[in-house]
Amino acid sequence: MKTRDVSIDDPLEDFSTRQFEFEGASKRVFVAGTGPAVIVMPEVPGISPQVARFARWVRDAGFRVYMPSLFGRDGVVVSAEEGYDVFQRLCVSAEFNALESGRSSKVTTWLRALAKLAHEECGGVGVGAVGMCFTGNFALTMMLDAAVIAPVLGQPALPLNDPGGLEISSEELTQVRARLDREKLKVIGLRFRDDPFCTAARFAAYQQALGEHFEGVVLPDEVANRNVSPFMAQHVPSPHSVLTQSLVDKEGELTLKVRDDVIQFLKDRLQP
Repeated sequence: MKTRDVSIDDPLEDFSTRQFEFEGASKRVFVAGTGPAVIVMPEVPGISPQVARFARWVRDAGFRVYMPSLFGRDGVVVSAEEGYDVFQRLCVSAEFNALESGRSSKVTTWLRALAKLAHEECGGVGVGAVGMCFTGNFALTMMLDAAVIAPVLGQPALPLNDPGGLEISSEELTQVRARLDREKLKVIGLRFRDDPFCTAARFAAYQQALGEHFEGVVLPDEVANRNVSPFMAQHVPSPHSVLTQSLVDKEGELTLKVRDDVIQFLKDRLQP
């Protein structure tokens, strides 16, 4: 794949776009590739060049990527101030449950419908879902739809005010656990060791809730890329974004190995 400069705006010209509407909610979705479907969800403050880079890596591994625009400006390297404005709006948005444990975000209903559509269009054994930061836990909630069989929780940050809380209702969590037991599925979680937004307490809560089905990957902060966007540099000083901003795109780097492991997990589940 052609190497792109992730420090400048990404035109996303190699993705097609479409509007997907479900229960009155209509959002733009960027689509690229062929093969089994993988939903790649953005992190705050939106579809950054680094998020798009990861989506292309998934596409080039033999998947059809569906990348929904859930917030922010698509493909843009935003200022620290604009990124923080996006963050503040999300904290009070009715679609996102930023500050309460034990309740899923409303937008996950739309995402589950998108996963179902993607499975119908692409076929295969199921759909992968990769969430990051604000959307980190969404891949777990999306397992309430039978199509989603390969969930990746990238540094799940919600709820913001409860380091050991999970952004999913107890009833939904029970349903997901029962499905994991029944179908022998696995959930991958990713975080950096000292991340204050996705803590060890949160991964311990996932482990308790999901048991042997949860595989938590914890990276040392020292391996992270420090040349990040203005928003990340000012408002997220600790390593945070495992697959995007904090990834070092160089052979032999641990973060690149984790990326490869995630893509291999998607292949093992979706390309048997």
